[in-house]
This record gives sequence, C-alpha cells and structure tokens, in this order.
Amino acid sequence: MADSHPLLRYFLDASDGRFPAPDGAVTRLPPLPDGHECAVAFTGHAVVATALTAAQVAAEKPDGYGGAMAPDFLRALAGPDGDIGVLDATLVGRGTGGAAALATLTGADDHPRVAYARARRANVQVYGDERGLVTLAEGIAGRPELSIELHPQTAHGRGSGRSLIRAALSLVPRGEPVFAAVSPGNARSLRAFLAAGFVPVGSEVLIRPGRAS
Repeated sequence: MADSHPLLRYFLDASDGRFPAPDGAVTRLPPLPDGHECAVAFTGHAVVATALTAAQVAAEKPDGYGGAMAPDFLRALAGPDGDIGVLDATLVGRGTGGAAALATLTGADDHPRVAYARARRANVQVYGDERGLVTLAEGIAGRPELSIELHPQTAHGRGSGRSLIRAALSLVPRGEPVFAAVSPGNARSLRAFLAAGFVPVGSEVLIRPGRAS
C-alpha cells in the first residue's frame, strides 16, 4: 500500500462502507501510473486523477453532485485528442476463497474481452469453463478487478452469468474485496453482479488524455 496510487485507498474504504464526505467537492489526485486518468464519483463527492493542476480542474467548475461526470468536464479532462471511456457503475464484491472453481484458460489472447482487459489493466489472468470467460486483473489504481463474458452458445437468463461470477469469486482470497466496472445500460450483466452479491459504490470513467504540450 505504501507505493500504491492514493485512489486505491478511496476504493478500499468504499468497499468497507467508508466514503468521502458528501460535500459536493472534487478531490484532485495525480494521474494513474499507466498513463490513464479518470473521474470517479461517490455520493456527493468526486475524485479526479489527472495531470492537470488543481486550479485547472477547478476552472472547469466540476462538482461532486454529478458535475464531474458531465460530458463537457470529461472532454476538458481528456483534452482535444484524448479518448474518453464509457461511464461504468463501480461495484464491489468479496472473494470466497477455497478451492478454485475455474481453471486457467489458455489460447484466449485474441478474445475481445481479454484484449480489452489487457489494454486497460495489468497482470491480466484468464479463466473459464463451458459457461464463459473470466478475467482477473489489477484495474484502476491497482485495485483487484474482474470481468466476465458468457460464450455465445450459453443459455442467457438462466443464472449462467450469476453462477460464473460466483465461481470467479473463488479465485479471490476469502473476504478480500474485488471490483467490477459494469455499464449501467448492460442490465443483464448488472443484475447478474448484484445477484452474486456485488454492491454499487460509485461510478467511473477512464480517460486516455491527449493534450497539447
């Protein structure tokens, strides 16, 4: 933890039910070490990890009541040539440990889910079975993060996603937090994570900045 990005503490505190004061403020932190930046919203408070100075952030007039997620602010954060990711709900669950319920999956390097994870996360590990695929990695600020994707032939709407998520939690030590970033519009995935015991703690947007020197 001593060398971790300060945003990690916000996520870990949120996983234990400790949140920033809902004062409408925006906290500015340094950019993420991999070149990305981000905006994270909690209830009534936002945290922005960016190379912009605190004065430059304040000049855009964001706030902790949703303003830090507004398109105009995110574009100012990214710069004219930057890439703005999608708005995701930030969820947290707890590992169940014990015997691993999924095997390591090889030969999946070309899978879109794996490619997506490796472009944004570190130390990506891939697992899976007949239901689908799971990635477990170090996400924003080094937090443990998982994602899933069901195989096209897997029957949807019958608890397959929920059961795959629960199997993935066996890969995380018992009681340890693990995060997931889920698009609110992906209702099927969101319902599966909630049914598997995940709870929402905020929202986030990941940014690859592109500013003039």
